[in-house]
Amino acid sequence: MTDMKHDLSPLGCGPSDEELYIRAKNLDIGYKNDMVVRDINFSLIKGEAIALIGTNGSGKSTLLKTIVGLLEVIDGELSVFGMPPGNNHHRIAFLGQFHISGFVLPIRVIDVVAMGRYPLHGLWKPMDKNDDEIIRAAMASMGIEKLANSSLRSLSGGQQQRVYLAQVLAHQADLLIMDEPATGLDAGGRDLFLKAINKELCRGASVIMATHDIQEEAALCHQVMLLAHRVVAIGPPDKVITSEALLETFGVVVSDKNKLHVLECIHGHDDHERQGLKRHKNP
Repeated sequence: MTDMKHDLSPLGCGPSDEELYIRAKNLDIGYKNDMVVRDINFSLIKGEAIALIGTNGSGKSTLLKTIVGLLEVIDGELSVFGMPPGNNHHRIAFLGQFHISGFVLPIRVIDVVAMGRYPLHGLWKPMDKNDDEIIRAAMASMGIEKLANSSLRSLSGGQQQRVYLAQVLAHQADLLIMDEPATGLDAGGRDLFLKAINKELCRGASVIMATHDIQEEAALCHQVMLLAHRVVAIGPPDKVITSEALLETFGVVVSDKNKLHVLECIHGHDDHERQGLKRHKNP
């Protein structure tokens, strides 16, 4: 399959600067001189979502970290809110795969969720009644309001993931960047998560997230990017998620009458992105 370069804005009627949240042009990403994915081209506008789909190690986490500013751009252009990555932190909520607060004792659930307000207030400015209402609403969205005073370390992995998702929601950011946000969630948690993200989109926030879910989470998004150390395809889910494209992305696809199921063959995350590059790097 030929790589599809896609820009979300139709020719001649592109979004204004205020509506264009992310733009990548001929973007190369990776670690120092080790390329992970070359020639990424896409735009994300206000109120829309894009799902990054691929095996572990395909470049999803690397792209998200580059957008946030944790990794430097190797080549090409990348702007976030019209500026280089690493600016406008107050407008961005980032959920990675590893959470530092999970190793801090003692810390309550409500304290973790309240951290979502820090980019707007700083560490020392007191929060007001409006902040308290936002924090409580975020916990309710993820069904953890009764756990407010529980120790984070006392919770199961799925409950902790709900807490971190509530923290992202409490930020009320313009741009939500999430790396496999539904990991560890049970069916109820996944349902709450999808409803919460839909609500975020309805209020005008934009979302970019890495996911393995080619059904529910991808269907929620306006665009899907399939990654396999390169952009296999990008576009609307109903156009991109085909058995041919998934076969090229994952290597193995099992089909039935109603769904496509993917069997992964690659495991690991950032380490495999670095190692995988050496196997796939162009001469």
